[in-house]
Amino acid sequence: MSTVCEFELNGKEEIFEFDKVAKQSNGSVLAKLGNAVVLATVVSEFDNPVEEDFTPLTVQYVEKTYAAAKLPGGFIKREAKPSEFETLTSRVIDRSLRPLFPKGYVYPTTITVIVLSADKDVDLQVLSLNAASAALYTSNLPIKKSVAGVRIGKVDGDFVINPTSNQLEESTLDLYVAGSKEELLMIEMKSISSEEMVEVDIEAFTKIHKTNEMSEDELVEAIALAQRVLNDVNTTYENGFESVSKEPKNVELVEFTIDEAIITNVRNNYTSNVKEAIKKLAKSERAVELKEVAKLILDKEYSDDENITFAEVYEAVSIIKREIVRKMIVEEKVRADGRGLRDVRPINIDTNILPSTHSSCLFTRGETQALVVGTIAGPKDGQMYEVLTDKSTSMENFMVHYNFPGFSVGEAKPMFGVGRRELGHGNLAKKALESTIDKDFSETIRLVSEILESNGSSSMATVCGGSLALKAAGIPVSNLVAGVAMGMVVEGDKYSVLTDIMGLEDHDGDMDFKVAGTSEGITALQMDIKLGGIELSVLKEALLQAKEGRMHILGLMEEAASEIVPSDALPLVEQFAIDPSKIMVIIGKAGSTIKEIIERFSVSIDLDRDSGNVKVSGENKQNVLDACEHIKTISNNAASKKESGKNVDFGKLYSAEEVLDGKVERITDFGAFISLPKGGEGLLHISKISKERVKNVSDVLSVGQEVKIKVLNVKKDRIELASTLL
Repeated sequence: MSTVCEFELNGKEEIFEFDKVAKQSNGSVLAKLGNAVVLATVVSEFDNPVEEDFTPLTVQYVEKTYAAAKLPGGFIKREAKPSEFETLTSRVIDRSLRPLFPKGYVYPTTITVIVLSADKDVDLQVLSLNAASAALYTSNLPIKKSVAGVRIGKVDGDFVINPTSNQLEESTLDLYVAGSKEELLMIEMKSISSEEMVEVDIEAFTKIHKTNEMSEDELVEAIALAQRVLNDVNTTYENGFESVSKEPKNVELVEFTIDEAIITNVRNNYTSNVKEAIKKLAKSERAVELKEVAKLILDKEYSDDENITFAEVYEAVSIIKREIVRKMIVEEKVRADGRGLRDVRPINIDTNILPSTHSSCLFTRGETQALVVGTIAGPKDGQMYEVLTDKSTSMENFMVHYNFPGFSVGEAKPMFGVGRRELGHGNLAKKALESTIDKDFSETIRLVSEILESNGSSSMATVCGGSLALKAAGIPVSNLVAGVAMGMVVEGDKYSVLTDIMGLEDHDGDMDFKVAGTSEGITALQMDIKLGGIELSVLKEALLQAKEGRMHILGLMEEAASEIVPSDALPLVEQFAIDPSKIMVIIGKAGSTIKEIIERFSVSIDLDRDSGNVKVSGENKQNVLDACEHIKTISNNAASKKESGKNVDFGKLYSAEEVLDGKVERITDFGAFISLPKGGEGLLHISKISKERVKNVSDVLSVGQEVKIKVLNVKKDRIELASTLL
């Protein structure tokens, strides 16, 4: 018989039903909120421990399209490869629950969350984490701590707890926090841009773009609210779930220990060797130097003892390495590479180094190097994707793709598909940059970050390089964005906050958080807390220290931005407006007119039927300008028709071979537009001006000049002319 737990939290009713489905798993629950239903299960193989010192945890979040009463898109009508949202949600749940597993838990474990019924107004990331935590808490695994998620928005200046989809569309903040009653475990945040009408004169307004960066004080205030909500939610969950929790299985937590005598020997006699290795490690994430030290100790001290392995000696060396690194940071306030705690490594920036790309930036900080390349395409060239609760397909017009090849850390391995980490880092960079892009810019933007070297926070190098790549491509952005990775080491009641951490400090530290923003404030934040919790006062201190580092980096980026030379490959985009009623004339019957213009001038054309906005883009500047003139002429001729009468036919007004007196209105590289005595304009092509070859139209004709021409052909709104001199 199933057991139901019902809670009233934040004005919404949550229902958790246990022992109804998936009863062969270690723990399972059907979680319901509104019309949303998710199934969360936990399975752990107690009889199949791994030999390595890690917890083999796999988290899968799966959306079924039947949950929204629709079929999968595409040719194959079956769910297949996880979407980016599914992968990122799996990663969020993993990062939130992994800290709960005790050290030495070496049993393969899978947490699966399946969306069975969807509701547009229910946050599936929040519900799925809460369901996964409930299944884990009530299972027979040795974990008795509840974790929950909460999303904080900001609408009309007020914080909103778990906003609906409509509220989130109006929000200027998207903050997702996961934690237990006492501890924050994971934080993700991004600012959301908006447009605002501002009065510039009496009864005159203009629309401005707002990035909506968050100040450090505002962000801490929002996180404090999330912490209070998490305390209430988790207290409620633990009290309610206690009666349905299974008896924990008595499983062995494996201790991967080595002989203390080996550690003492390394500490007493080889500390100097380890210190020297650490200095070299600061220049690479590879542990080759430590392995050399371990090999030296094994050969010198234990060559006659077959019971002591290289792995044991290497582990002892790693333990001493960690002790040294942390002691240097906390007590001596110095780091392995000699930097102070607030120092940013040397930065070098090169822009538009790739001649055939629209934009590029090589951003190097210490031993981390990102080559970010920008490409601009039309609005219809974006990435199509599906949202579970939407019936129609959506279009993503800003993409950040992050690649991490093995050679960036000196590993000999081939390049395969994109992993969760790469998707996560690309998504973080996208969050940091997206709000700075003007909302009126409708073109598709793709940034690709190729990590060429890595020793600490390549995602933040991607943010810096990506911001400059946007700038180099001429994309309208409110401000440059810089990112910096921060760390923390805690020993007893002492702690140190580190700016611009490298791989060594990330591995041996207690917290890793990445902060990105402009000179005005924070646009994105990602934080994973390994030590179990953090005081808000310490968090604020860390954010202010991050601001100091961010401003330093922004100063260098501003210098680089001032020296940008636009790429020759950058496409030219021209925009102008015509009468919306003339748009169909530009399109022509079955699209014939616009197709002819596109083929003739080798351009792309985007038309807005509502506003009359015309956007013409192409690789050749003159072709773009000529196409614009041609479109304007067709529109003008259509307007002349309307002024003369709705049913005016130029074919009846002008006959072939008719000689007329015209006046030069405009001159282009491909000819001249001539105003005609009975109305309308005609094109006198450069090849029809004279019997002799004409290099430049302006050599023969000038604006305002009267000329004798004859009509060659009339096609609806286009009149082709020739000089009487031919």
